[in-house]
Amino acid sequence: MKIIADSAIPFLRGVLEPWAEVCYLPGSQIAPQDVVNADALVIRTRTRCDGRLLAGSRVRLIATATIGFDHIDTTWCAANGIRVATAAGCNARGVLQWVGAVLAYLARSQGWQPAQRTLGIVGVGHVGSLVREYARMWGFRVVCCDPPREEREHCGFRPLAEVAREADIITFHTPLDDTTRHMADSALFEQMKPGAVVLNSSRGEVVDGEALLQSGHPCVLDVWEHEPNLDPALLGHTLLATPHVAGYSEQGKAMATAMSVATLARFFGLPLTEWYPSEAAPPAPRPITWQELCTTIRGAYDIEAESRGLKAQPADFERMRDHYPYRREYF
Repeated sequence: MKIIADSAIPFLRGVLEPWAEVCYLPGSQIAPQDVVNADALVIRTRTRCDGRLLAGSRVRLIATATIGFDHIDTTWCAANGIRVATAAGCNARGVLQWVGAVLAYLARSQGWQPAQRTLGIVGVGHVGSLVREYARMWGFRVVCCDPPREEREHCGFRPLAEVAREADIITFHTPLDDTTRHMADSALFEQMKPGAVVLNSSRGEVVDGEALLQSGHPCVLDVWEHEPNLDPALLGHTLLATPHVAGYSEQGKAMATAMSVATLARFFGLPLTEWYPSEAAPPAPRPITWQELCTTIRGAYDIEAESRGLKAQPADFERMRDHYPYRREYF
């Protein structure tokens, strides 16, 4: 059995080798000639999986160590007998930590307490649900929008326009598809309160960057249109900017790799369904008060220093991602 794996996926080397030939390559450089004799791929978002890459190959399984799958042509894969599996939910607490760091920074720099702010959450899946839970615990008034879940479950979620009108801070946690591409556009920004802050840690294309810049709304961005080529004007406009690493916690990355390995194990009958990297700390979720968050978050995650680094060297975007010192989750 032969497996092609993105060389930047952590904790993976040596795990599958007793049962398979594993070839590690930079994700953006995986090419048709590499996969033609492969049985499975283990990838990240930098590998576009479609007919151009996969036609004529013997690939039967794609495991992506990411929560999203917009880099995979799932329709083509289904039509050609290729199973696709994601690591949905793996990085939810890592993103929660990023959101917590942003909120603590905004409160400190703008001089407010959570009870004085309404937080709008767009997308209430693995990440959005955690953000909602902790934001309410911290004292924010929370309003949520998730049309697919509302249609299925009748949760009492609000239309996007209502959330935009009421929120002092709006944070996006949606997948990228035809319904969410540029869902944050000039029309939405016009409905928002003056000075309302936009957070995006989902996918860059969810927010129309040019419209955001023209709106003048302050923003904190982790994801960007046209990555890794950032718009210098938008980068300069942000309050904080990070290089698509909101979910880059040690436990989140370990869980993503473990989920990908478990997918391979179930598909090919390998004894690795319960594997978790021994060198990574296990998840340790717990409640945390607003006061403790504000006291401890800068020591655990200095988002301001990270932002200064990206703004000083935006051309290093990919290097920063590939060599990121993973944060350790502590709540």
